[in-house]
Amino acid sequence: MNNIPKSASDIGIAVIGAGFWGKNLIRNFAELGSLKAVSDASDGVAAQFAEQYGVEALPFTSIIKRDDIQGVAIATPAALHYEHAKYFLEAGKHVYVEKPLALDLQEGETLCRIAKDRGCMLMVGHLLQYHPAFIKLRELVNLGAFGKLQNIASTRLNFGKIRREEDILWSFAPHDISMILSLVNDMPIRVDAIGAHHLHQNIADVTTTSMTFPGGVAAQIYVSWLHPYKEQRLSVIGERGMAVFDDGEPWERKLTLYGHEVDWSDGKPNAKRGDGTAVELEQNEPLRMECLHFLESIQTGNTPRTDGAEGLRVLNVLNAAAKSLESHRMDGKPSFSGREQGMDNNIKIHASAVIDDDVVIGEGSRIWHFAHVLSGSRIGKNCVLGQNVMVGPMVSIGDGCKIQNNVSVYKGVTLEEGVFCGPSAVFTNVLNPRAGVERKDEFKETLVKKGATIGANATIVCGCTVGEFAFIGAGAVVTKDVPPHALVVGTPARQTGWMSHAGEKLGEDLVCPRTGQKYFLGYNNQLLLAENK
Repeated sequence: MNNIPKSASDIGIAVIGAGFWGKNLIRNFAELGSLKAVSDASDGVAAQFAEQYGVEALPFTSIIKRDDIQGVAIATPAALHYEHAKYFLEAGKHVYVEKPLALDLQEGETLCRIAKDRGCMLMVGHLLQYHPAFIKLRELVNLGAFGKLQNIASTRLNFGKIRREEDILWSFAPHDISMILSLVNDMPIRVDAIGAHHLHQNIADVTTTSMTFPGGVAAQIYVSWLHPYKEQRLSVIGERGMAVFDDGEPWERKLTLYGHEVDWSDGKPNAKRGDGTAVELEQNEPLRMECLHFLESIQTGNTPRTDGAEGLRVLNVLNAAAKSLESHRMDGKPSFSGREQGMDNNIKIHASAVIDDDVVIGEGSRIWHFAHVLSGSRIGKNCVLGQNVMVGPMVSIGDGCKIQNNVSVYKGVTLEEGVFCGPSAVFTNVLNPRAGVERKDEFKETLVKKGATIGANATIVCGCTVGEFAFIGAGAVVTKDVPPHALVVGTPARQTGWMSHAGEKLGEDLVCPRTGQKYFLGYNNQLLLAENK
C-alpha cells in the first residue's frame, strides 16, 4: 500500500466489466483501497469477484445512486465503451474507460463534451503512458537527449487474443499512437495504413501504419495478433542518439540508450556505433500507477495525463488510419497525398502549384501560384511559399519560414524556423557547376539557422552556414560562414555591423532601437543578450 495518497481509500470506484482486463483493474483498485463494487454482464462473474475482494456486485442502476462511488472504471468490449461511458458521465460519475475511447470519432467528441458539461473526469486507459520506462524515455526526449527526433518505430505483436468486435488496428495500435503523439507533441499531417485480412474478410489481423509530422518526424506502427512470438518494442531515433523501450525485457533492460550517430564526410554518410546503456528504472506496475493517477485526478481536480482530449487525438489518428486501410483495400491508392493531407490543418495550396508525392506540409502553410514542392520535402507549420518558388527534392524547411517569389531551395539546403528569403535569392549546391558535367555526388550542405534574413537577389554559396538572426543584405554574395546576428553586405559579403532579434541594426551602444534589448560581445566576438551575461 505504499505511495497511496492519504485520502485514496475515501474515493469509491466501481469496475464495470470483470473479464480479461477488468479483473486486473479490480485487483488494483482493491489494493489501493478504493474498490466499492463490481458489475458485469454475468451476475455470477460479478458475484465471484465481489466475494473475493469483499465488495458488492451491483447493476448499473444501483451504482449511479451510490454517493460513496465517485468514479467508474469501464473495461467492457470496445463497442460498448461509448454507451457505458455516456451513461455514467451523464449521471455525474468520473469515468476511466479502457482504450479506445470509442469506435467512432463523433462519439468520442460527445463523451468529451458531456464530461466538460458535467464537470467530470474522463480518462482513457492508455496504459504505457504510465510505464516507468516510457515516462523516463519521454523525459529524455523533452530534455533533448537525442537531439531533433527523426523516426519512431513501434511493434506490438502476439499470437492472440483474437477479437471480433474490433480489428488489430483498434485493439493494439492505440497504445503506440498514444506514446508517439506524446513524444512528438504534435498531430500527424499524413496518415497511411495497409493491412491483411486472413481470418475474416472485414477484420484486419495485421496492419502497418505510417505517420508523418509537421517537423519531419516519421513514425511507423506494426501490429499483429497472428505472430509466432510476443514483442512490444518502441524505438526512438534522433540526430544525436537512439533509444529502445522493450517491454519484453527484464526491468534492468527495458530501456536502453544507444549513442549511434551518422557522420558526414565528403558528402557521404558514415554510421558510428555507440555502446548500449541500460537506464535504471523504478519498478512499478504500470496499471497500478494508472489507477492511482485516476484516483489522484479525482482527489485533486487536476486533468489526467490521458484525458478525454488525449483520447480524442488518438481516436483521430485511428480514424484516419482506418479510412486509409479501407481505401487500400478498395483501390490500392493511399488515402492521403500531398494535396490531401487528411487532417484539419488549414493548408492552402493554389491550384497552379505542384506538390509531389511524399511531401509533408505543416498546418497553416500557404503555397502560391506556380510553386513546386518536390518529393521527400518537409515544409513546417505556418510557412509561406510565394510565386514560382521551387523546393526540393529532400529539403527541410522549418516552421514560420517565408520564401518570396522566384526562389529555388535545392537539395542540400536546410532552413530552420523563422527564416526569411527575399525575392530572387539564390542557393547553389555545387561550387563549380558545368552543364555537361554530372556533379550530384558533390552537393554541399547549406544551413540557414533560426530567424535569419536573406535579402533580395542575395546568393548563398553552398557549404556555408548562416547563423541565427543573421542578416544578408540585398545582392550580397555569401562565400563563407556568417556569425549569428551579423549584418553582411557586398560581393563577397563582409560584415558591417550587428542586427537584433527584431531585425534592427545596432549602434555602438548595442541597444535595439525597437525593443530596447541590450546586447554585448562575448567570447569569440559573439553577440549575446545582456540579461544572459
